[in-house]
Amino acid sequence: MRKFKLSKAPSFTTVINVSDSSGFTNLTNYSASSQLRKSYYSSTANNFTVTISNAANGEITMAMTAANTANLNSGRMVYDLLITSPTNVKTRVVEGIATILPSVTR
Repeated sequence: MRKFKLSKAPSFTTVINVSDSSGFTNLTNYSASSQLRKSYYSSTANNFTVTISNAANGEITMAMTAANTANLNSGRMVYDLLITSPTNVKTRVVEGIATILPSVTR
């Protein structure tokens, strides 16, 4: 489980490195997606923009624009990051709690 804090209004970016006991996972020809929800059971979700930024080294960048973060409600939310292999096998590589902080400066 990985926790992070996300402030309302500024843009948000974080980098995740996917690895196993033998080292970084080569993500060539993989795709990835990530969502943020108030709870696991929420019907509405906020999507992160997810990019495989360095496939050979298992690096994935998750981002959300300032316009999107401004629309989030303050408090705790849950998220996960899924990768999809070239053969369509889906794997959750990270999940956790995101704390949405109100912004003072606008």
